[in-house]
Amino acid sequence: MSEVTLFLDLEGTVLTAEEKDLLKHPFIGGVILFARNTENAEQVATLVASMRSIREELVISIDQEGGRVQRLKKGVTVLPPVKAISKKFSVASEGVIAAKELGYLMAAELRQLDVDLSFAPVLDVDYGRNTVIGNRAFGEDYETVTEISAAYIDGMRSAGMSATGKHFPGHGWADADTHHADAVDGRSFEELWKTDMVPFRQAVDNKLEAMMFAHVLYPECDSSPAGFSNFWLGETLRKKIGFGGIIFSDDLSMKAAHSAGSYAERAGKAIASGCQALLCCNERRGTLDILKYLEASDFKPLQEISSLRGKQWNRDGERLDAARVLANDLLDVAL
Repeated sequence: MSEVTLFLDLEGTVLTAEEKDLLKHPFIGGVILFARNTENAEQVATLVASMRSIREELVISIDQEGGRVQRLKKGVTVLPPVKAISKKFSVASEGVIAAKELGYLMAAELRQLDVDLSFAPVLDVDYGRNTVIGNRAFGEDYETVTEISAAYIDGMRSAGMSATGKHFPGHGWADADTHHADAVDGRSFEELWKTDMVPFRQAVDNKLEAMMFAHVLYPECDSSPAGFSNFWLGETLRKKIGFGGIIFSDDLSMKAAHSAGSYAERAGKAIASGCQALLCCNERRGTLDILKYLEASDFKPLQEISSLRGKQWNRDGERLDAARVLANDLLDVAL
């Protein structure tokens, strides 16, 4: 019997009556925060505390990569896009050190607010073809992405935060934004295995805690988009690569997910393929439809999601200050 969970998104900066009820639902395992939920760091800490008062075990998450994907900006450091690391440091060892400190800074500032998880890092390669990835990627080749992302993950973990690699098996080649259009990558499995999948494979070897899939179709490999494909989730990620962590869907409200049918059908296909944690964002009707589908099924709530709660860590003020200086320097490079 499959175990599954659904993450809830919120309307504003405080909980509504409906959201307070939804947070009690056993199939709601976490919350994902967006910019509309984040006035400043103090307000986010208060919002998180209000959710903890309802259910302590909820996994509170956010997209806080840096650059154009940073939901919380006031009261924390404005982070550069991670591509700035490889732009500034031509010496690999210097880039690795910088990546570790940037990962630590991002995670530490969130953990101080009791936020458990940032959906990071992006392990895609920037081929200059996909504007939605672009400088969210660590580099323009898989070797750079593999080396620098590993250090970034180490930095996150040193601040008590698990890592989520995205968007498996690689989103950098398909020249479409899956939020608004279908995306297709026509390369062969062998080519993907030797290039785009290398950073993901290395991260799995290093005990990556979670993985998020791309809503990208790879027609030379399978007839279904990756997030609805047992070939990609089950045969490739679980069996061939040996991933043992949590598998997240990408947002089921995205345009590229529409081919899978209704919200309930999208959820069903994702779960059948091996997905454990569902994201349905900016579409409350879709969230409610998925919950009704889960209630009517024989699924059970995913207990393993608690493994992504933030871990204890020792705050290092000097390290944080130095990392903030580094982030500001890298921000200048990015600009």
